[in-house]
Amino acid sequence: MRKFLIVLACLTLLVGCSRKSNEKVIGVSLLTREHVFYKDMEDAMKQAAAKNGFRLIVNAGEWDLAKHQAQLENFIVQRVDAIVVCPSDSQGIGPAIEKANQAGIPVFTADIQALGGKVVSHIASDNVGGGRKAAEYLAQALGGKGQVVIIDQPYVKSVIDRVTGFEEELKKHPGIKIIAKVNADGVRDKALKAMEDMLQSGKKIDAVFGINDDSALGALAAVEAAGRKDIQIVGYDAIPEARSAIQRGSALKADVVQSPRRIGELTIDAIARHLRGEKVAPFIPVEVGIVDQKALQSTSTAK
Repeated sequence: MRKFLIVLACLTLLVGCSRKSNEKVIGVSLLTREHVFYKDMEDAMKQAAAKNGFRLIVNAGEWDLAKHQAQLENFIVQRVDAIVVCPSDSQGIGPAIEKANQAGIPVFTADIQALGGKVVSHIASDNVGGGRKAAEYLAQALGGKGQVVIIDQPYVKSVIDRVTGFEEELKKHPGIKIIAKVNADGVRDKALKAMEDMLQSGKKIDAVFGINDDSALGALAAVEAAGRKDIQIVGYDAIPEARSAIQRGSALKADVVQSPRRIGELTIDAIARHLRGEKVAPFIPVEVGIVDQKALQSTSTAK
């Protein structure tokens, strides 16, 4: 224990000595650095930080709550000026945020909300609105009748909001029933397996809502492997691979579009304003849209 405390003390001294005078250091714990959404968000955060004279320390939990917790604890030891976290577990990250609160370090969440601790501001897509857009599209595509499966991730707040919006909108269409919500942890191979199981269950399935594109693309792989031409899928994120699947006329018919770069920019802007003593809104929503084959073809033609 004594050795551990010595190491922490040395690390704190090293960080303090290496910091430029008046430089603001921001610790960032992303969900992942592998997904194109977070790559775009990180790039935008770095550009915005450079404009504000901030230095970013960027880590990622890579879907592991324990890694997020350790990263936040390291930021506290390093005495950063603010922390940004995109947690893999909205509830589980609470105690780590509370430690930052006790240390007097302001915490911000981006893309994924925390359900514990005090957060200055949450900057994210309007996920409830995005869920509604996905439901609106499917309701029209199904002609108001059909049975739907949701590929879910029920412990992440942004996903909870998407599903809430989706379910609320479908209530306007009594001919459409949600027959299953299956958790695939937002991961493609698990979504593939979950969809295979649903197809093998013998239940009538007309449509699928994937809560992110890994979920939608995993479901698409299962549907195509089964040779099913009667199922329509709507995803969420509109990453390049999903856009390509939509353009080629696959079962993935549409995708909710987010603006990760805008989320990154607004996160750094919120931190800058807070550090200047300005009031920051507790939630800063970023508008979402939806794209299908027609919209993507129009965009391609315009270019």
